[in-house]
Amino acid sequence: MCVVVKNKKSNELNKLNKIFKNIDKDKRTIVNNLIINAVFMSEELEKLQEIIKEKGCVEEYQNGANQYGRKKSAEVDVYNAMVKNYSSIIKQLLDLLPNNEDEKNELLEFIRR
Repeated sequence: MCVVVKNKKSNELNKLNKIFKNIDKDKRTIVNNLIINAVFMSEELEKLQEIIKEKGCVEEYQNGANQYGRKKSAEVDVYNAMVKNYSSIIKQLLDLLPNNEDEKNELLEFIRR
């Protein structure tokens, strides 16, 4: 059984479900959860990229009357953490694929987009 979610990324979800359609039933729940999280993180990373492009990587801050300066933006911190988690999920998905090179290549092509 494949997970079906109606959102703007349902196309990506369908692609990932297709790649993992032949996964063992024992691994199906794990794979479904990883796929849902990968699609969510992909969406959020795109949003964060747009914010960072618009606002930049640093922001001004002021703590009290005389403490002010520039620091890494909150969006950059969230982006950096999420991209690491996204990479980890993709690696887990790759590791769960059977030794079928075509399926692995499909997943790698999905990631490159």
